[in-house]
Amino acid sequence: MSIYGALFTGVAGLNANSRALSNTSTNIANVNTVGYKTTQSQFSTLLAENVDIGQFSSGGVKAVPVQEISHQGEITQTSSSTDLSISGNGFFVVTKDANADPSVSQLLYTRAGNFVRDADGFLRNASGYYLQGWQLDDNGDIPSNPADVTAIDLGQITGTAEPTTTVGLRINLQSSATAQTYTAGDMNAGTVTPQYQTGLEVYDSQGGSQPIRLAFVKTGANTWAYEAIYDGDPANIGGAANNPIATGTITFNTDGTIATPASAVSITIPWAAASGLASQTIDFNLGTPGTATGLTQYDAASTLYATQTNGALFGALTGVRVDGDGKVIALFDNGIEKPIYQLPIATFLNPDGLRALDGNAYAGTVDSGDVSLKVASQGGAGTVQSSALEQSTVDLAKEFSDMIVIQRAYSAASKIITTADEMLDELTRLKR
Repeated sequence: MSIYGALFTGVAGLNANSRALSNTSTNIANVNTVGYKTTQSQFSTLLAENVDIGQFSSGGVKAVPVQEISHQGEITQTSSSTDLSISGNGFFVVTKDANADPSVSQLLYTRAGNFVRDADGFLRNASGYYLQGWQLDDNGDIPSNPADVTAIDLGQITGTAEPTTTVGLRINLQSSATAQTYTAGDMNAGTVTPQYQTGLEVYDSQGGSQPIRLAFVKTGANTWAYEAIYDGDPANIGGAANNPIATGTITFNTDGTIATPASAVSITIPWAAASGLASQTIDFNLGTPGTATGLTQYDAASTLYATQTNGALFGALTGVRVDGDGKVIALFDNGIEKPIYQLPIATFLNPDGLRALDGNAYAGTVDSGDVSLKVASQGGAGTVQSSALEQSTVDLAKEFSDMIVIQRAYSAASKIITTADEMLDELTRLKR
């Protein structure tokens, strides 16, 4: 039986080395595959059980593929902002179908971050897997349930606008101006001529530009009155009776710096229901008391030096970028950048225990442990880099060296078979 056992050992050697060559060939074929992880072949002995002491049992061998999923590949820069890589632990979360139920059982994982926007606006990689993320609320917060992921859909984002909430002013009001008798509303009514006025544009909740005029008149020593006047269609604020939209008093110190108001002045624009606009309150920053940072009163011509107004007109989506924390940020042509999604980073206790799938993706297994979805750079999760891709971990020099060793081992196993065949042939001749 030992000769027959040698035959079987030789066959096992051929099979094991054939499998090893298959793994090596696959590695070489994927040398340029983004995010590919090398699979190595480890050989394991096969022996018969219950062999008496002093007796020998011919054994065999098998090739066991061992995935090196946890190994980090080299990161290279690209020109596409939707090319993503992970430095450190973790995987991008993907699904086969953009509209699939994003339950944990349907989630797959990959390091292949070559995502592009498809015709429907979804981010999909070269293997057809759809990138998943947490959709952020208006406050930029992720869902309370980490499992609530959804396919990242840029097609639903057409544009955005940002209403004005703050205005900063740098104005000098001439100290030598003559004080006038004034009653609130006189400048808007035309019964008192403003000694200085300036117009500015603010942005409403729908991205429209609205004209506001600030008028000033001196009413006493170091004291000025102001009116905020809406210069648009009076119907937008419920009629002319609601103008001016705000009035107030400004006082200055003897050195020309502002004294009061001590903080920003909040002015609410009384948008009428017919305008369709949301309620809007704007903080006008007139300067810090005792400093010449805002409104001043020096004996020079009344002049506007600068205004700082936030908000923006309606802007269309021009692209996206992803920051190191995995936030997907929409870019608009009005200059606004708005976080819309957060990429979860999937981590496992044993990532090398994941099951490999077509398209360089992985599925969770008992060996890998349960998935944990984390924010990038937190809890052991890696960081995300935009305009970068993780390259294959294949080392061509090592793979070619392995091929030589496998070829020699295969040849040696074939010699076992031919030698055993010759011995059997010799044995059968004994009968002649």
